[in-house]
Amino acid sequence: MDRIKAFFKGDQFAAHNGIELVEVSPGRARARMVLRPTHCNGLNIAHGGALFTLADFAFALASNSHGTVAVAINASITILKATCAGTLVAEAREVSKSNRLGTYTVEVHDDAGELVALFQGLAYRKSDPLPV
Repeated sequence: MDRIKAFFKGDQFAAHNGIELVEVSPGRARARMVLRPTHCNGLNIAHGGALFTLADFAFALASNSHGTVAVAINASITILKATCAGTLVAEAREVSKSNRLGTYTVEVHDDAGELVALFQGLAYRKSDPLPV
């Protein structure tokens, strides 16, 4: 897992958005993001792109957690609650995995533990080892 954590420290987009890797284990991951004014849209609620970015990072962690390269081939998000304050936590879990495909669900919760968004992702699993 240290190798995976080291690899994802190089994710500049996640770093730019203030996303932090909390934990990763085979098929699972958790990431968090403290909401900043730059994450809010014109209605002063979390921008859908900010929610997607957090969930997508957790998805990337979980899908690459087996040590081989996995890339998204499909992803969708359903936003269930408006917020733009506090900390959001995205928890990804592997639903199914084969030699070539992996399916993942990511739940994004707020400080109160309420579900803010539900993300589903499909990853293509390559045989290449994750570079470090």
